[in-house]
Amino acid sequence: MRKNLKDARQKAGMTQKEVAEYLGISERYYRFIENGERKGDFELWDALEELFQMSQRLLREISSN
Repeated sequence: MRKNLKDARQKAGMTQKEVAEYLGISERYYRFIENGERKGDFELWDALEELFQMSQRLLREISSN
C-alpha cells in the first residue's frame, strides 16, 4: 500500500472517487494505484504531486503494512 498517498488524500479530505475524478481515471484504477497494484503514468504522478503538494517520490513509496 502507498500509505503516504492514502494519508495525503485523507488529509486533503478527499475520497478515492474525488481524486479519480480529478485525475480523469476510474475510481477502481485509482484504488489499484493507492494499493500499490498499479504504477500509473508520469502525468498522473505529476497531477498528484500538484494536488497534494507533496513530492511524488514520497507519494509513490510502497509500505509493507
